[in-house]
Amino acid sequence: MLDNIKKLLNEDQDPKAIEKITAKLENLLMNGEEVGYIAVQKKPAVTILPDSIVATNKRIILCKPKNLGLSMEFIDYDWDDIAASFVKEGIFGADFTFTTKSDLTQTIDYLPKNQARKLYTYAKEQLDLLKNTIINVPVIDDRISQEIAFEEVGDENLEQVQIEETPTEEVTSFAEIIPISGYRDEKQFPGDKTEITEKGMSELSNEELFAKLQNYKKLLDNGLIMQAEYDKMKAEVLSYM
Repeated sequence: MLDNIKKLLNEDQDPKAIEKITAKLENLLMNGEEVGYIAVQKKPAVTILPDSIVATNKRIILCKPKNLGLSMEFIDYDWDDIAASFVKEGIFGADFTFTTKSDLTQTIDYLPKNQARKLYTYAKEQLDLLKNTIINVPVIDDRISQEIAFEEVGDENLEQVQIEETPTEEVTSFAEIIPISGYRDEKQFPGDKTEITEKGMSELSNEELFAKLQNYKKLLDNGLIMQAEYDKMKAEVLSYM
């Protein structure tokens, strides 16, 4: 396995750190799991025990040395649990960050910029591949499921079933009735013609987008919006980060 992984490495990575990681990975990889890329932390000063991040075709694995390098802690996240990934470059390197669908955030800092870019590219490819796989999953036609339901209740109850199903098709999105900051109802304030507009998503900074995401989470926790609405709004915010 070490020979195959060496093909993915570049000159910025610490060979000793890679050797330790690959020795541990031999007992961690699942059947059919292949390492796509390994990035190793490199701080401005001497980095004795660097953190590392391993990206495979099934998951992301964080590798953190413990007990003066005698042991290593592994934390893994499956790709289908990851919502998005980001790279932020600085003077002394780059930070690679990914968020999970449960609102957890993990960051590995001081990665060489070249490694961070390759890691981000690989992560983007895996997330796109997973998204396309979900989209291509066949969905049963709603008309077929309705016909099955009608057959089970009988023709005499057909009208009743249709009436009961109608409200579920007309459920109002709670997100549509949530007051937006800066909005003034003309019926409540007929004399106030001040035009107040909200910034578009593309005009917001990462800090403002993160604050908006926190507000959506509070609405979900307080029962003001449903999980499906929250997931939709969250995906929209993350697409601009």
